[in-house]
Amino acid sequence: MSYTYAGGVRFEGKTALITGAGSGIGKATAIQMAREGANVALFDVSNDRILETEREINAIREGSARAFDVDIADPVRVEKAVLEAVELFGGLHIIFANAGINGVVGPIEELSIEDWRQTLSTNLDGTFLTVKYTIPHLKKNGGGSIIITSSINGNQRFTSFGMSAYSTSKAGQTGFAKMAALELAKFRIRVNVIYPGAISTNIDETTEKSEGLKQITIPVQFPEGDQPLADGPGQPEQVADLVTFLASDHSRHITGAQIVIDGAESLLF
Repeated sequence: MSYTYAGGVRFEGKTALITGAGSGIGKATAIQMAREGANVALFDVSNDRILETEREINAIREGSARAFDVDIADPVRVEKAVLEAVELFGGLHIIFANAGINGVVGPIEELSIEDWRQTLSTNLDGTFLTVKYTIPHLKKNGGGSIIITSSINGNQRFTSFGMSAYSTSKAGQTGFAKMAALELAKFRIRVNVIYPGAISTNIDETTEKSEGLKQITIPVQFPEGDQPLADGPGQPEQVADLVTFLASDHSRHITGAQIVIDGAESLLF
């Protein structure tokens, strides 16, 4: 549940740019930030979901949200949308590089170079481009907060069989986040990376499983399931709580951090 801190809203007068804002974690975070005073630039490919997110947020506070049709792997479209968002809202203060795909899942020898590149292009290049084109605007404002959605896969655990491209992209995001955190610290720009576990989102819609996946899978079974803290996957709103904390001044001395949010899921492996 979203909430407002005593003494006022945390993001009044600030603008957040959120990729993958049409659903799941991105949507939940955009709604929560808008409720706490932020204007939100919603980056996603143009579809009914992103337009509905825009409508929902503007019903909370008129004029606080705008959807932008963006393929985050396309540098031209990312740069153009960033400039349009800055012109519309007057600046940027918070960047949530959240968009990503699972891509093709299968044995390494069955993955085509196109499959490999598509996953890395969206997840890793997309993160780079989002950060690259927003840094000048954060510097202009004297600082800001960047949060990157990585995953427990490729960082905390390696048992998601067939996800070599995905896990590589997620490990790469961690290295990038740490380098960016150090590079940008003197500009008062903080960079943190989060590691969600299983969260109820629609990312599986972007997953294509190959025929050979069963041949490499090693069964892992637990008597009482793989979600120690809950009876099922986490909720997008729970991740949004973490992201809004990292975006706020309440986390002003935190940068370069890797924060796991998986209900102890990764501790089982």
